[in-house]
Amino acid sequence: MILMQFWTFFSSNIFQKPQYMIGLIVLIGYLLLRKPWYDVIGGTIKAIVGYLILSAGSGGMINTLKPILYGLGGRFNLNAIIIDPYNGQNAVQAGADAGNEVVGNFDFSQAVLLMAIAFIANLILVRLNKITKLRAVFTTGNVQIQQASTAFWLILFAVPALRTMNNVPVLLIMAVLLGLYWAVGTNLLVGYTQELTDGAGFSIAHQQMFGTFISATLAGFMGKADAEKKKRNPNAKESLFDKKLEDIEFPGWMQIFNDNMVCTGLIMLIFFGIILAVVGKDYLVTLELMGEKDSFFFYVLTTALSFAAYLAILQLGVRTMVAELTVSFKGISDKILPAAVPGVDCAVCYSFGSGNAVTLGFLAGAIGEIIAMVILVLAGSPTIVVCGFIPMFFDNATIAVFCNNRGGFKAAILFPFLSGLLQVFGSAAIATWVGLVQYGGYLGMWDWAVVWPVFTVIMKFLGFAGIAIVAIILIAIPQIQYARDKEYYFLEVEDYEAYKEKKGIA
Repeated sequence: MILMQFWTFFSSNIFQKPQYMIGLIVLIGYLLLRKPWYDVIGGTIKAIVGYLILSAGSGGMINTLKPILYGLGGRFNLNAIIIDPYNGQNAVQAGADAGNEVVGNFDFSQAVLLMAIAFIANLILVRLNKITKLRAVFTTGNVQIQQASTAFWLILFAVPALRTMNNVPVLLIMAVLLGLYWAVGTNLLVGYTQELTDGAGFSIAHQQMFGTFISATLAGFMGKADAEKKKRNPNAKESLFDKKLEDIEFPGWMQIFNDNMVCTGLIMLIFFGIILAVVGKDYLVTLELMGEKDSFFFYVLTTALSFAAYLAILQLGVRTMVAELTVSFKGISDKILPAAVPGVDCAVCYSFGSGNAVTLGFLAGAIGEIIAMVILVLAGSPTIVVCGFIPMFFDNATIAVFCNNRGGFKAAILFPFLSGLLQVFGSAAIATWVGLVQYGGYLGMWDWAVVWPVFTVIMKFLGFAGIAIVAIILIAIPQIQYARDKEYYFLEVEDYEAYKEKKGIA
């Protein structure tokens, strides 16, 4: 009983609140490094405050756009599901509370327990990294409860026989799959994140890990093709689209686009202007987003520039938090989880590479999503999807940052656009099939619109054998990564400068 009360307290106040989870990691890391008490306290506070600043920026951007997206649905009377992590979690909880046959005798509290067991599985898998070849711990707690909820529903839908079993074996089976997904997905991005940040010592743990890896890998092929073309013909004029965004020098007045804050403000002014013009001032007044006597132009201007301001706030939070996290985690890596790095919120990568990649990725992804939404309407789809801000921004901005780093401008536009299409089409298909559409939401981010639907198909048609196949696929991925670079695989996280020297990376 006491142990359960402690877990309930820990889960509610620390595990599901990333700022305190990050603070706890920094605290433990500095203690293991035997830092003076004032450094321990100072570093812990800075890490927590950094994450709170990041959250303030993130929350501000969400609040800026959410009413506009919801307004579009209401303006045109679209009976649609919202794809958004929080909507997805609420949909599962609503289905469980309603006694939907998919969950059988299980209730939503089991999904919370699943999250805890899966996190322990993640830690064990990383601790055994000499066998598993896994090097990253998923620490983004608010994301974990969203994913545990959706995985809980998908697995029970796919394998109905689980509904008749006792809770413990069912949760252990689920936890192995989810823990593997967290560990493997975060591990996939270790190399690309080290490359992007020049060895900052973290990876990405969010909702688009497989999507970012696949996109960045394909972008890398594009980058190599461009390099080979330049090598064959060094005097050929390099196209604007062949360059990285940070290498583009705009002529004359266009140099204002070299400033990330200005670029974001201007692009969002156009984007918000078009959307709000379609929604119309009268409808915005009925939503109480603005008053009848307010200037429509200045409402659009304030909305667009507020978005740029919140993005700047987010990036400040990232810099504050990362400075403490990367230093302190060395203590954990040396003493508890050797050759490991923390997996953190995808927004942390936005302070690296080109800041304009964040804005352009969001814009390209939004265009892809809008096109996909229109196609669903015109095709008479039984499920219409309205994409929430979190998938629209965080998936596509993250993909763009990594793709720009590996493949340049064109990759930073192409892959977020494709991501937008996949988010909408994939979510419409899986939410309809598994029955979550009747509860109005689905998680909807890249991995959960593409990867987990594939897992669900495998498990649905092969039952327990399908569960084993999904687990084997996940187990095999880090083994393949390791086999490609056995000599320096762990050096990549232990000493990145030495790794670059050994690999001949400039």
